Amino acid sequence: MEKTIKFPVIDLSKLNGKERDQTMALIEDACQNWGFFELVNHGLPYDLMDNIERMTKEHYKKHMEQKFKEMLRSKGLDTLETEVEDVDWESTFYLRHLPQSNLYDIPDMSNEYRLAMKDFGKMVENLAEELLDLLCENLGLEKGYLKKVFHGTKGPTFGTKVSNYPPCPKPEMIKGLRAHTDAGGLILLFQDDKVSGLQLLKDGDWVDVPPLKHSIVINLGDQLEVITNGKYKSVMHRVMTQKEGNRMSIASFYNPGSDAEISPATSLVDKDSKYPSFVFDDYMKLYAGLKFQPKEPRFEAMKNAEVAADLNPVAAVETF
Repeated sequence: MEKTIKFPVIDLSKLNGKERDQTMALIEDACQNWGFFELVNHGLPYDLMDNIERMTKEHYKKHMEQKFKEMLRSKGLDTLETEVEDVDWESTFYLRHLPQSNLYDIPDMSNEYRLAMKDFGKMVENLAEELLDLLCENLGLEKGYLKKVFHGTKGPTFGTKVSNYPPCPKPEMIKGLRAHTDAGGLILLFQDDKVSGLQLLKDGDWVDVPPLKHSIVINLGDQLEVITNGKYKSVMHRVMTQKEGNRMSIASFYNPGSDAEISPATSLVDKDSKYPSFVFDDYMKLYAGLKFQPKEPRFEAMKNAEVAADLNPVAAVETF
């Protein structure tokens, strides 16, 4: 069943005025009860966002659309006679910003596009760190706590998945992106404001994430659920295909460093925690083969190294 529920949209500029307490309460409610929220007036320049949207769509048409069509033919997906559950209807490439950029290794990007994505990446990184400190404030953690945990010894990992979800002749046969929770920390999404498709699972129902012009959608990854000892939750979400329109998605992942030690914050644990402690890279190795499965068995497996080893993950996943 799908239904429309009032999705949390938060005006970040109100943090600077008399509505700060109310705005912080909205963020807290969204983190506890949704795992998602949408930011407006977040400080990212609208002209930069407009340019990136234009160049992303141009790049897809010029350099990726034909490759996507060839992929469909090679996998026998150009006819979609039966439902497909092991492939996603998406065209993607990945930009790594931290700890080391691969921006100049990506083929076919114009210099203008590279420079715009470099500027955008830095601004989104700053916004992510600002949001992490807001979460610390709401959680009663010292300022900088989450950034310190994410830092490890080498700094955080931060990257951007640039996706296009082309029109699909039979949307009922295949998802744009299958349902999953995100493995990492904080995800910041710049999505198409005309073509919808992103949904999250709330109270057993799939809820649309509304496409709003110049907004940034925030969602919480598995690591924040562990660190907050379950006070905040990562949430299953998916992308539905559409018959009309090509949906753009630019998702930036602010994740812990590979050697970051993740565990529930001591001040958020009353007695024993049901969440494990682990090194982030070990979790990513497990997640690689289990991305489209529930998160709870992953958490349980991390408590037992033998169980984690026996699962023998084989699939690849973006880790940045």
